[in-house]
Amino acid sequence: MKEIRKVLPSGHFIYYADNAHCPYGEKSQDYIRDRARAVTRLLLDKGAELIVVACNTATGAAIAALREEFDVPFVGMEPAVKPAALGTRSGVIGVLATAGTLKASKYLNTKGLYQDNVRIEEHVGEGFVQLVERGELDGPEAERTVRASLQPLLDAGADIIVLGCTHYPFLRPVIERIAGPDVRIIDPAPAVARQVVKVLGTLTTHPYDDGPGSLELLSSGDPATLHALASLI
Repeated sequence: MKEIRKVLPSGHFIYYADNAHCPYGEKSQDYIRDRARAVTRLLLDKGAELIVVACNTATGAAIAALREEFDVPFVGMEPAVKPAALGTRSGVIGVLATAGTLKASKYLNTKGLYQDNVRIEEHVGEGFVQLVERGELDGPEAERTVRASLQPLLDAGADIIVLGCTHYPFLRPVIERIAGPDVRIIDPAPAVARQVVKVLGTLTTHPYDDGPGSLELLSSGDPATLHALASLI
Protein backbone atom coordinates (compact mmCIF):
# COMPACT_ATOMS: atom_id res chain seq x y z
CA MET A 1 0.00 0.00 0.00
CA LYS A 2 2.82 2.35 0.88
CA GLU A 3 4.58 1.82 -2.46
CA ILE A 4 1.39 1.94 -4.54
CA ARG A 5 0.36 5.24 -2.98
CA LYS A 6 3.77 6.68 -3.89
CA VAL A 7 3.10 6.10 -7.59
CA LEU A 8 -0.67 6.73 -7.47
CA PRO A 9 -1.17 9.55 -4.95
CA SER A 10 -4.62 10.31 -6.41
CA GLY A 11 -5.78 6.71 -6.24
CA HIS A 12 -8.82 5.56 -4.28
CA PHE A 13 -7.93 2.48 -2.26
CA ILE A 14 -9.70 -0.04 -0.07
CA TYR A 15 -7.33 -2.02 2.14
CA TYR A 16 -8.67 -5.19 3.74
CA ALA A 17 -6.66 -6.75 6.57
CA ASP A 18 -7.76 -10.32 7.21
CA ASN A 19 -6.14 -10.35 10.62
CA ALA A 20 -8.88 -12.49 12.20
CA HIS A 21 -7.58 -15.36 10.05
CA CYS A 22 -3.89 -14.50 10.17
CA PRO A 23 -1.30 -15.95 9.67
CA TYR A 24 -2.03 -17.62 6.33
CA GLY A 25 1.35 -19.34 6.13
CA GLU A 26 0.22 -22.17 8.41
CA LYS A 27 -3.22 -22.69 6.79
CA SER A 28 -4.26 -25.21 4.13
CA GLN A 29 -4.48 -24.21 0.47
CA ASP A 30 -8.26 -24.75 0.48
CA TYR A 31 -8.68 -22.53 3.52
CA ILE A 32 -6.64 -19.74 1.94
CA ARG A 33 -8.55 -19.98 -1.33
CA ASP A 34 -11.87 -19.72 0.53
CA ARG A 35 -10.67 -16.63 2.39
CA ALA A 36 -9.35 -15.10 -0.85
CA ARG A 37 -12.73 -15.61 -2.53
CA ALA A 38 -14.58 -14.04 0.41
CA VAL A 39 -12.29 -11.01 0.51
CA THR A 40 -12.52 -10.61 -3.27
CA ARG A 41 -16.32 -10.57 -3.16
CA LEU A 42 -16.26 -7.93 -0.43
CA LEU A 43 -13.87 -5.71 -2.39
CA LEU A 44 -15.88 -6.09 -5.59
CA ASP A 45 -19.06 -5.17 -3.72
CA LYS A 46 -17.29 -1.97 -2.70
CA GLY A 47 -16.45 -1.16 -6.32
CA ALA A 48 -12.88 -2.40 -6.71
CA GLU A 49 -11.65 -2.36 -10.33
CA LEU A 50 -8.29 -4.01 -9.65
CA ILE A 51 -7.29 -6.23 -6.74
CA VAL A 52 -3.77 -6.63 -5.37
CA VAL A 53 -3.33 -9.93 -3.55
CA ALA A 54 -0.88 -8.39 -1.10
CA CYS A 55 0.23 -11.69 0.39
CA ASN A 56 2.77 -14.13 -1.04
CA THR A 57 1.05 -17.15 0.51
CA ALA A 58 -2.38 -16.16 -0.81
CA THR A 59 -0.92 -15.42 -4.24
CA GLY A 60 0.63 -18.86 -4.43
CA ALA A 61 -2.48 -20.66 -3.19
CA ALA A 62 -5.29 -18.66 -4.72
CA ILE A 63 -4.50 -16.20 -7.48
CA ALA A 64 -4.96 -18.69 -10.35
CA ALA A 65 -8.42 -19.63 -9.02
CA LEU A 66 -9.35 -15.99 -8.49
CA ARG A 67 -8.43 -15.12 -12.06
CA GLU A 68 -10.62 -17.94 -13.33
CA GLU A 69 -13.62 -17.07 -11.16
CA PHE A 70 -13.74 -13.26 -11.15
CA ASP A 71 -13.84 -10.78 -14.03
CA VAL A 72 -11.38 -8.27 -12.61
CA PRO A 73 -7.60 -7.96 -12.98
CA PHE A 74 -5.44 -9.26 -10.12
CA VAL A 75 -1.86 -8.35 -9.28
CA GLY A 76 -0.05 -10.82 -7.04
CA MET A 77 3.13 -11.07 -5.04
CA GLU A 78 6.21 -13.15 -5.81
CA PRO A 79 9.49 -13.36 -3.88
CA ALA A 80 12.07 -11.37 -5.84
CA VAL A 81 14.38 -14.27 -6.65
CA LYS A 82 15.26 -12.95 -10.12
CA PRO A 83 16.80 -9.60 -9.10
CA ALA A 84 18.53 -11.32 -6.19
CA ALA A 85 20.01 -13.99 -8.46
CA LEU A 86 21.21 -11.35 -10.93
CA GLY A 87 22.67 -9.14 -8.21
CA THR A 88 24.47 -11.52 -5.87
CA ARG A 89 28.24 -11.30 -5.58
CA SER A 90 28.71 -14.32 -3.33
CA GLY A 91 26.56 -16.63 -5.43
CA VAL A 92 24.26 -17.25 -2.47
CA ILE A 93 20.89 -15.59 -1.90
CA GLY A 94 18.61 -15.99 1.08
CA VAL A 95 14.82 -16.11 1.00
CA LEU A 96 12.78 -15.37 4.11
CA ALA A 97 9.17 -16.42 3.63
CA THR A 98 6.28 -18.35 5.13
CA ALA A 99 6.09 -22.13 4.82
CA GLY A 100 3.12 -21.73 2.48
CA THR A 101 5.03 -19.49 0.10
CA LEU A 102 8.08 -21.76 0.00
CA LYS A 103 5.87 -24.74 -0.96
CA ALA A 104 3.80 -22.88 -3.58
CA SER A 105 4.27 -23.82 -7.23
CA LYS A 106 4.59 -20.15 -8.22
CA TYR A 107 7.67 -19.77 -6.03
CA LEU A 108 9.09 -23.20 -6.91
CA ASN A 109 8.81 -22.45 -10.63
CA THR A 110 10.67 -19.15 -10.22
CA LYS A 111 13.30 -20.81 -8.04
CA GLY A 112 13.80 -23.48 -10.68
CA LEU A 113 14.79 -20.89 -13.27
CA TYR A 114 17.76 -19.62 -11.24
CA GLN A 115 18.93 -22.34 -8.86
CA ASP A 116 21.39 -23.77 -11.38
CA ASN A 117 23.38 -20.52 -11.32
CA VAL A 118 23.09 -19.46 -7.69
CA ARG A 119 22.56 -21.21 -4.38
CA ILE A 120 19.19 -20.34 -2.89
CA GLU A 121 18.99 -20.71 0.88
CA GLU A 122 15.53 -20.56 2.46
CA HIS A 123 14.18 -20.07 5.95
CA VAL A 124 10.72 -19.55 7.35
CA GLY A 125 10.46 -16.29 9.28
CA GLU A 126 9.28 -18.04 12.43
CA GLY A 127 7.23 -15.63 14.54
CA PHE A 128 7.70 -12.66 12.19
CA VAL A 129 4.02 -12.29 11.30
CA GLN A 130 2.97 -12.53 14.93
CA LEU A 131 5.45 -9.80 15.90
CA VAL A 132 4.08 -7.46 13.25
CA GLU A 133 0.45 -8.21 14.11
CA ARG A 134 1.24 -7.29 17.72
CA GLY A 135 2.96 -4.10 16.57
CA GLU A 136 6.21 -5.28 18.19
CA LEU A 137 8.58 -4.03 15.51
CA ASP A 138 11.75 -3.62 17.57
CA GLY A 139 13.20 -4.47 20.94
CA PRO A 140 14.79 -7.61 22.47
CA GLU A 141 12.01 -10.04 21.45
CA ALA A 142 11.96 -8.78 17.84
CA GLU A 143 15.75 -8.98 17.70
CA ARG A 144 15.83 -12.53 19.09
CA THR A 145 13.05 -13.73 16.76
CA VAL A 146 14.54 -12.18 13.62
CA ARG A 147 18.06 -13.37 14.37
CA ALA A 148 16.92 -16.98 14.81
CA SER A 149 15.64 -17.15 11.22
CA LEU A 150 18.04 -14.72 9.54
CA GLN A 151 21.35 -15.96 10.97
CA PRO A 152 21.30 -19.33 9.14
CA LEU A 153 21.03 -17.47 5.81
CA LEU A 154 23.93 -15.19 6.73
CA ASP A 155 26.01 -18.15 7.92
CA ALA A 156 25.40 -19.80 4.54
CA GLY A 157 27.02 -16.80 2.83
CA ALA A 158 23.94 -14.98 1.50
CA ASP A 159 24.75 -11.42 0.48
CA ILE A 160 21.16 -10.65 -0.60
CA ILE A 161 18.06 -11.39 1.48
CA VAL A 162 14.68 -11.53 -0.24
CA LEU A 163 11.69 -10.63 1.91
CA GLY A 164 9.06 -13.13 0.78
CA CYS A 165 6.17 -12.00 2.98
CA THR A 166 4.44 -8.63 3.05
CA HIS A 167 4.61 -8.53 6.85
CA TYR A 168 8.39 -8.74 6.90
CA PRO A 169 9.25 -5.21 5.64
CA PHE A 170 7.86 -3.83 8.90
CA LEU A 171 10.81 -5.60 10.55
CA ARG A 172 13.31 -4.32 7.98
CA PRO A 173 15.22 -2.04 10.41
CA VAL A 174 15.88 -5.04 12.67
CA ILE A 175 16.74 -7.26 9.69
CA GLU A 176 19.19 -4.68 8.33
CA ARG A 177 20.81 -4.17 11.72
CA ILE A 178 21.44 -7.90 12.14
CA ALA A 179 22.49 -8.47 8.51
CA GLY A 180 24.95 -5.58 8.45
CA PRO A 181 25.79 -3.05 5.74
CA ASP A 182 27.23 -5.55 3.25
CA VAL A 183 23.98 -7.49 2.86
CA ARG A 184 21.29 -6.14 0.53
CA ILE A 185 17.62 -6.50 1.44
CA ILE A 186 15.06 -6.81 -1.39
CA ASP A 187 11.39 -5.96 -0.88
CA PRO A 188 9.23 -6.74 -3.96
CA ALA A 189 6.64 -4.06 -3.12
CA PRO A 190 8.01 -1.35 -5.49
CA ALA A 191 7.87 -3.80 -8.41
CA VAL A 192 4.28 -4.66 -7.50
CA ALA A 193 3.39 -0.97 -7.48
CA ARG A 194 4.84 -0.58 -10.98
CA GLN A 195 2.79 -3.56 -12.15
CA VAL A 196 -0.38 -1.97 -10.72
CA VAL A 197 0.27 1.17 -12.77
CA LYS A 198 0.89 -0.95 -15.87
CA VAL A 199 -2.35 -2.93 -15.45
CA LEU A 200 -4.39 0.18 -14.72
CA GLY A 201 -3.20 1.59 -18.03
CA THR A 202 -5.04 -1.22 -19.81
CA LEU A 203 -8.42 -0.46 -18.21
CA THR A 204 -11.02 1.76 -19.87
CA THR A 205 -11.84 3.42 -16.54
CA HIS A 206 -9.43 4.28 -13.77
CA PRO A 207 -9.97 4.34 -9.97
CA TYR A 208 -7.95 7.53 -9.69
CA ASP A 209 -8.09 11.12 -10.88
CA ASP A 210 -6.21 14.38 -10.47
CA GLY A 211 -7.69 15.17 -7.07
CA PRO A 212 -6.71 13.95 -3.61
CA GLY A 213 -6.63 10.22 -3.11
CA SER A 214 -8.45 8.23 -0.46
CA LEU A 215 -7.80 5.16 1.65
CA GLU A 216 -10.44 3.08 3.42
CA LEU A 217 -9.14 0.59 5.98
CA LEU A 218 -11.14 -2.54 6.76
CA SER A 219 -10.34 -5.39 9.13
CA SER A 220 -11.84 -8.80 9.81
CA GLY A 221 -10.60 -8.64 13.40
CA ASP A 222 -9.52 -6.05 15.95
CA PRO A 223 -8.90 -2.86 13.92
CA ALA A 224 -6.39 -1.53 16.46
CA THR A 225 -3.47 -3.40 14.87
CA LEU A 226 -4.40 -2.25 11.38
CA HIS A 227 -4.65 1.38 12.46
CA ALA A 228 -1.34 1.18 14.30
CA LEU A 229 0.48 -0.29 11.29
CA ALA A 230 -1.25 2.08 8.85
CA SER A 231 0.00 5.03 10.89
CA LEU A 232 3.56 3.87 10.20
CA ILE A 233 3.14 4.22 6.42
